[in-house]
Amino acid sequence: MLESAYSDLEPISDREFQDLRRLILEETGISLKETKRMLVQARLAKRLRSLGLASYGAYFEFVSRPVNAGERGELINCITTNKTDFFREKHHFEFLATHVIGPARQRITGGPRRLRLWSAGCSSGEEPYTMAITILETIGSSAGWDIKILASDIDTDVLAKGEAGIYEAERLNGIPEATVNKYFRRVAGERFAAKENLKELIRFRQINFADPAWPVRARFDAIFCRNVIIYFDRETQQRLLERLARYLEPSGYLMMGHSENLFWVSDHLAALGNTIYQQRQGRPVG
Repeated sequence: MLESAYSDLEPISDREFQDLRRLILEETGISLKETKRMLVQARLAKRLRSLGLASYGAYFEFVSRPVNAGERGELINCITTNKTDFFREKHHFEFLATHVIGPARQRITGGPRRLRLWSAGCSSGEEPYTMAITILETIGSSAGWDIKILASDIDTDVLAKGEAGIYEAERLNGIPEATVNKYFRRVAGERFAAKENLKELIRFRQINFADPAWPVRARFDAIFCRNVIIYFDRETQQRLLERLARYLEPSGYLMMGHSENLFWVSDHLAALGNTIYQQRQGRPVG
């Protein structure tokens, strides 16, 4: 559909693709394979038309100028892939309830029980809202708790959707009706909005994993970074996972996507199975 809609544009050339590919790698750490050429062409066609540009080379020149730095955000939003669902890979949320939230509930403390989670690559918010539902279903009420969920992504468009917390009814398929009614309210038509008892637990922030410093100060009991590192080359993956490990509490957990086998990170994380990893005991944090 996109290709026919923009058939007046010349196909992206080898040079244009390589230039844009290099720029995307520099900006995001995402390493695009040759097989992604048509994806880049199709997704950027709308930006070319919007800017009145006749070629992908002209777009590269435009987005490379410092004065047009804002367009780099649009480029990133076009290129990033956002596939997510509520309760995706359900076993991770079952583990979260039994091995993270459950033990936190048993802690003896003179103040609020503390819980910190990070949805790193949260897309349009289904994952952090599932985290929030899992917490409230496990503890019953957030009274007496200090709970914060950081939900981050590089794509500002999907972050805005997540922060709004409004979803089409079909996005909630697979969630029991009683749970939907408990945590969402119907708004216009067949759309549902997350209730405040979920939204108050989550903070949405833009974080680019390629940046040398992240605006994160907390240590986390668990980090979900699922189906994110598959877009990076091995060297970038290594650096990213080492950084994420430093943001875990001692013995904290890292959940990865089902296709992400991290057998090579044994120095930092211990594999528990089902793409769940744990910060190695005694590893210094910081």
